[in-house]
Amino acid sequence: MSDWMDKLPQAARDYIGGRRPDEVECIVPDIAGVARGKAMPASKFAHQKHFYLPNSIFLQTITGEWADNPTGSFTEPDMVLVPDYSTATAAPWTADVTLQVIHDVLDQNGAPVPIAPRNVLKRVMALYEAEGWRPVVAPEMEFFLVARNTDPNMPVIPPMGRSGRRAAAKQAYSLSAVDEYGKVIDDIYDFAEAQGFEIDGILQEGGAAQVEINLAHGDPVELADQIFYFKRLIREAALRHDCFATFMAKPIEGEPGSAMHIHQSVVSTKTGKNIFSDARGRETSAFQHFIGGMQRHLPAAIALLAPYVNSYRRYVPDFAAPINLEWGRDNRTTGLRVPISGTESRRLENRLAGMDCNPYLGLAASLACGYLGLKEKQLPRPEWVGDAYIAQEDFPFNLGDALDLMAESEPMRAVLGADFVAVYESVKRNEYKEFLQVISPWEREHLLMNV
Repeated sequence: MSDWMDKLPQAARDYIGGRRPDEVECIVPDIAGVARGKAMPASKFAHQKHFYLPNSIFLQTITGEWADNPTGSFTEPDMVLVPDYSTATAAPWTADVTLQVIHDVLDQNGAPVPIAPRNVLKRVMALYEAEGWRPVVAPEMEFFLVARNTDPNMPVIPPMGRSGRRAAAKQAYSLSAVDEYGKVIDDIYDFAEAQGFEIDGILQEGGAAQVEINLAHGDPVELADQIFYFKRLIREAALRHDCFATFMAKPIEGEPGSAMHIHQSVVSTKTGKNIFSDARGRETSAFQHFIGGMQRHLPAAIALLAPYVNSYRRYVPDFAAPINLEWGRDNRTTGLRVPISGTESRRLENRLAGMDCNPYLGLAASLACGYLGLKEKQLPRPEWVGDAYIAQEDFPFNLGDALDLMAESEPMRAVLGADFVAVYESVKRNEYKEFLQVISPWEREHLLMNV
């Protein structure tokens, strides 16, 4: 067993602390960002040479249905799973000593499976690398803590705080609001430390019991792995204290939605310098081209940043969510914001992605748009000064339209991979069809007796 344990990151070794691991979870993130795979005794993991899962795991919808395979394969061939030991981390909420390991997904010839979300992000990273660039990202994660909700017909409500009152809304940046559910936050910190994750900060957002966690900037694949893991550890921390954590884009009517803001910069692999700033600290043409690519191609990427029908309920004026593709300096009404920063950390913040997106696909889609801008070298529209909520709405506001734009985009297919785009569209069309068959309370209330 010692051979594979020698490959573990230091945080995982520290967690084991000389104990004998009991179980290893072999994990693959699916299209929705859900952990698929298998758990096995650590002793078996140590001696097993091959790990397999059928490729159909990437055709399963969020409702548990199976979408048609547009690539033409109906035999569900096995994929080969290869442990990425750099991702090995603790599962500190379990009763025994359990490790989680994300696996790379290969076909039986050893090539990366193109429809695996983690491979899609790696594909985009390889395009940057071929040009001598390396993207750097810093994600922000927003989520709600809510009271246990076991009846889908009942509205979601905030959890009970330590004061005996339900968490209040409109308390952005309030430390006392965070203290209301401090025990959950304490467990989040403890779990993150055990897993070796660095939290840059935790704050109260504008919604009732809405929390934001900022992560330090770094490599996109590593940060996507962390968000993937964070979603699970946050849910586990909430369950310990009789509440749920939800990453749904808009879980509570009348409250703000939850975003995954993505701060992005690009450095030269040759010089290690940020290509968005020149030697004098001024903005470069590459920075303008990156913004231009975001404006031009984000409409075709929205289906990846807002992957569910609920995602589009977040795009509402005056609820702290962007409804445009304008860009501005330190302007939170624009979809694309240039934060205040030094020249070395000049970056662009994409405020469109929802926290319900698959982190691998959200980062891949956003970086794909910037990459296309760097290659096409088209300038963006003039900077928006003032309230951008009055700007033209220039991206799709429902899942069906977003899927149409993605499927019609030749550049998006070229960057993300044609097979992946086809499979993603098939899964999401299936989910959209399922939703359209549901009759909502609003329809019964207003249409049943009036039309």
